[in-house]
Amino acid sequence: MNHKLNCILLIDDDKTTNTLNEMVIRQTGCADKVVTARNGIEALQYLKSEDKGKYPRPDLIFLDVNMPGMDGWEFIQEYNKLDKKYHGNVIVVMLTTSINPDDRYRSLEMAGLNDFMNKPLTRVQFTEIIRKNFPQLAAEMG
Repeated sequence: MNHKLNCILLIDDDKTTNTLNEMVIRQTGCADKVVTARNGIEALQYLKSEDKGKYPRPDLIFLDVNMPGMDGWEFIQEYNKLDKKYHGNVIVVMLTTSINPDDRYRSLEMAGLNDFMNKPLTRVQFTEIIRKNFPQLAAEMG
């Protein structure tokens, strides 16, 4: 694959969910790196980390709603406040088990949030996200 996503960030406190989501992503071979954070605080720390003068700037973030420390809603609010040097051309997808219709409605109103899906991530969901948001990569995936 010539075109790959630089980095995908998984933000979820459930280890099993992160493992399943990472398996789906790695099977496609479309990302150079998959990083996990257990909550919004860890994710923000990661985004602000510097390596050789560069910040991680993931292309795609999967975000859980309910997490200890800082939930998904708090994370997206803090992410939106970050200096743009920490942002990539990022797509943020809320990936949750929440069946609360208020969560879906809130996600439509939340700046910086691109989609709302049920977890765990499936290959069909992941492929659809790639098709909608990364057409050059989707063409290579077939």
